[in-house]
Amino acid sequence: MSNTPVILWLRRDLRLSDHVAMTDAAQSGRPVIPVFIYDEVFETYGACPKWRQGLAVARFAQTLEGIGSKLILRRGDALEVLQALIAETGAGAVYWSRAYDPVAIKRDTAVKAALKEARVEAKSFTGHLLFEPWTVETKTGAFYKVFTPMWKMVRGRELAASLPPVTRLPAPTAWPASDALEDWRMGAAMNRGADVVGKYVVVGEQAALERLHSFIDDKIDDYRAARDEMAMEGTSGLSENLTYGEISPRVCWHAGWAALNSGKAGAETFLKELVWREFAYQLAFHTPHIIDSNWKPEWDAFPWIEDETAEVLAWKQGRTGVQLVDAAMREMYVTGYMHNRGRMIVASYLTKHLMTHWKIGQAWFDDCLIDWDPASNAMGWQWTAGSGPDASPYFRVFNPDTQAEKFDKARAYRARYLGELFQNHEARADDYFAAIPRRWGLSLDDSYPAPVVGLSEGRERALAAYKDR
Repeated sequence: MSNTPVILWLRRDLRLSDHVAMTDAAQSGRPVIPVFIYDEVFETYGACPKWRQGLAVARFAQTLEGIGSKLILRRGDALEVLQALIAETGAGAVYWSRAYDPVAIKRDTAVKAALKEARVEAKSFTGHLLFEPWTVETKTGAFYKVFTPMWKMVRGRELAASLPPVTRLPAPTAWPASDALEDWRMGAAMNRGADVVGKYVVVGEQAALERLHSFIDDKIDDYRAARDEMAMEGTSGLSENLTYGEISPRVCWHAGWAALNSGKAGAETFLKELVWREFAYQLAFHTPHIIDSNWKPEWDAFPWIEDETAEVLAWKQGRTGVQLVDAAMREMYVTGYMHNRGRMIVASYLTKHLMTHWKIGQAWFDDCLIDWDPASNAMGWQWTAGSGPDASPYFRVFNPDTQAEKFDKARAYRARYLGELFQNHEARADDYFAAIPRRWGLSLDDSYPAPVVGLSEGRERALAAYKDR
């Protein structure tokens, strides 16, 4: 078995640096066959995440060629594809990086059991998170349900140094056949939106590392305040690259700590954001129902509106008549990304002013974000709606106009996306009309709508419902 190939099953870990599974495979001395499977999990992805995953796969295939290797592409049920590859290549092992959302866990558990039963070595490795979910516990051995105590617990925890990039993977005597990536048409559902959003994506490991270094050098010192200014590019943008594993969280963690130790004040806030991502996965791992059900079961009786109403359509279109809400929604269609404060504002507006179930918003984000992450998206929506852990209290209803005054005082963010209102708008406002579905029938010639619900009226309706639940 010592000379049989190792199948390196790649998923959302498309990098050479700090890749534990790849490093272990490379150091085994055995031939390594990197494989990406367009499997039953990736088939469930929404339009934008699926398209962006395809870009990541294409770029990483080029990266592997640069070190004398190759990425084999196959489509189908993960276990069936792996079994076929084992039969074709004589592989004696399958290595992969662990995933922690319930759908992926179900897949991986079944694969590992079947491979072990067939006497094939099956090994999973860390890499998608800083801390394995089962290693972060309270003093009583429970998992954390509130963020701040978890942050205090892990803040001082030592992490091993990041692994250097793999520079060589031993090749097999013969490569198995591979699908052609273009045949998968992973971007088909994006339609014309791909050309617009494609101008804003930052794809691949090298670009992710450059993005991190630029952030550490130029932005992290002011990050605590700048991250809330909606017209500024004051954040790292690394959520996109972390999603596809084009950079590891451990590399980001060590860079953040180096910045903090050098006196850059905003670094601690950046480190907290990395742990917020960890917190989301802690909850997805220990309470998997957070992905598709109210985390707090007492919210099951809350009178959410679950229909696709005219108001919900207006929210999706970025035509609610509330400028900051609409600008944030349009940012998502143009760039595939939405400012973090914008995410809280549009989620609060949907779940509170429009009294609409958070799952409708969650599903829409699932379809539209390039940095879509199953755990972070679910927790973010439930945090804002009030049904989740560490949640915003029911009486906290974001006022978009007040938020605009605080975080878009010069109206630059709104002018960037609301072409109907600002004569001297940026090109991104026009890009919105080029990206959205044709069936919406919208154009720059349309007048800007009146609010679908008054902010005071919507707030009072939400508070009354919350008090009566």
